[in-house]
Amino acid sequence: MAAVSSRTLELLGTKADSLLGYKCTGIPKETLHLPGPDFVDRIFTPSDRNIRVLTNLQRIYGTGRLAGSGYLSILPVDQGIEHSAAASFAPNPVYFDPENIVKLAIEGGCNAVASTYGVLGIVARKYAHKIPFVAKVNHNELLTYPNKHDQILFGTAKEAYEMGCAAVGATIYFGSEESSRQIIEISQFFQAAHEFGMATILWCYIRNNAFKTAEKDYHVSADLTGQGNHLGVTIEADIIKQKLPENNGGYNAIKFGKTHPLVYSKLTSDNPIDLCRWQVVNCYMGRIGLINSGGASSGASDFAEAVETAVINKRAGGSGLISGRKAFQRPMSEGAGLLHAIQDVYLDSAVTVA
Repeated sequence: MAAVSSRTLELLGTKADSLLGYKCTGIPKETLHLPGPDFVDRIFTPSDRNIRVLTNLQRIYGTGRLAGSGYLSILPVDQGIEHSAAASFAPNPVYFDPENIVKLAIEGGCNAVASTYGVLGIVARKYAHKIPFVAKVNHNELLTYPNKHDQILFGTAKEAYEMGCAAVGATIYFGSEESSRQIIEISQFFQAAHEFGMATILWCYIRNNAFKTAEKDYHVSADLTGQGNHLGVTIEADIIKQKLPENNGGYNAIKFGKTHPLVYSKLTSDNPIDLCRWQVVNCYMGRIGLINSGGASSGASDFAEAVETAVINKRAGGSGLISGRKAFQRPMSEGAGLLHAIQDVYLDSAVTVA
């Protein structure tokens, strides 16, 4: 067997052995539907998705450095709305210009670029045929005072279709007071997007103040995020985006809902690969690809954090990463290099599914 690349080993540091040598036993890899060159044919051709959706999914999976691998590397830049433009772009003001966002995705070898209607629309004629566009259709706008955790639609499926988008993306805050409305709203939006032939990506985020206790933040627990994923695939998301799990036992700690003791005693462990695998399991055993988010930029540790997340996702049976701030809050050449470091994990045959 080929050796894992020296660059990946260097970035993993002391975590290399525990992450690269681990084998999942609770949910064996043989029971999963794993990424591969035939993923669209194998998973979506038997489904109810129409021919145009299949075409756009194949285009996404067939673009960039990961083309034909079954894995995805997507650049998401909706943070100008989700976190404010100042908070997002002040470290690197060139990204106030939407064209540089698309240029970074292309130079970074991404499968697609995900951003707002405004960002994609202003450069659509120049770039929509060069890299798949994903219109992020709803946002938490954060200018309402006091701030509230809600997602508001910013446009229609027809608008995304007319600017040449291959897919639409949306967020649902599962667990929030607004989740019932959001589930209905995005279910209807995804149906319309599919009718227009676009694929659908769902940011399956967990949001409720009760989910954060004095001991832990269970917004990133494997059991709660896993159920979020399961709700997401139910409304026919074609790709699920989720934060990498950091703990488990949210149901038990908060004492609500329903779970099962086997989830914690047999099917998962404390190993981060097992926790991520539970997220994959809840995406119809991998039939719907799980992409984990890259998280906020931490500065010098960004490369190591991004590669670690990629290794965990890949070894868990996931389908890739969607990483934004770590890439665009640094010079473009460095940002592209970070995206390449992520992609190299998925291109490395020595990094196997656990």
